[in-house]
Amino acid sequence: MNYIGLDKLILEALSEDLGTGDITTESCIPAGAVSTGVFRAKMEGVFCGMAVLERVFKLVDPSVAVTAHIKDGDEVKYGDSIATVTGPSRSVLAGERVALNLVQHMSGVATATRKAVKAVEGTGCIIVDTRKMTPGLRVLEKYAVKAGGGNNHRFNLADGILIKDNHIVAAGGISEAIAAVRRNAPHTLRVEIEAETVAQVRECLAAGADIIMLDNMSVPDMRECVKLIAGRALTEASGNMGERDLREVAETGVNYISIGALTHSVTALDISLKFTK
Repeated sequence: MNYIGLDKLILEALSEDLGTGDITTESCIPAGAVSTGVFRAKMEGVFCGMAVLERVFKLVDPSVAVTAHIKDGDEVKYGDSIATVTGPSRSVLAGERVALNLVQHMSGVATATRKAVKAVEGTGCIIVDTRKMTPGLRVLEKYAVKAGGGNNHRFNLADGILIKDNHIVAAGGISEAIAAVRRNAPHTLRVEIEAETVAQVRECLAAGADIIMLDNMSVPDMRECVKLIAGRALTEASGNMGERDLREVAETGVNYISIGALTHSVTALDISLKFTK
């Protein structure tokens, strides 16, 4: 993981949380006190974010030691020990909430992704994320998707060509949009385009699309489109996939299913830190 970008993110989170100082801790805990605490899972799921957890405490106080008991991508159940932290009590408490906020969210993303991956297991279909990310947390969320067993779609707008409905309208049509991209974009990039109907899929094929996104289609329509495309382009099912029967969608033969809900509305994995007495 890139520590330069990660450190900036963590330092901003710490500054936001600490303000001018932890008045509660500084008022009731002696400066020389040392504590040991254990991070434990409070529900079943997939853990993600050990490097983030370690880095939070390293930035707060290098003397704080973190011992990992599991690794990213491991499945946990209620009560499982995730990591032990030992160091100055004030320092541990200063980093506690930021560490928990980040790893709970990352673990929630990994857990949701693992569930989706298991739903399509054996079909050959690949689960991918979208750009529906939490601002500022894109690197962590995309990493968590990978930890959960999924794949990443394009990282940002410069990372790949995806012609969507508004591009099509503004460019004057499907054929016009693809032709313009072929003229102006690097030839090394594959061209993906969104289609909402079987007729649009025919036009996308005729225009030479490399990947066709089947957007908000019914299962019968997706099945018809996959048969029509017949391997001449890759296929991606998209549109409220977090609410769909993923197995049913995968069995249409699509190559990918992209799911915004993996990141934009995920439930955090409940994790706690408790000091030992």
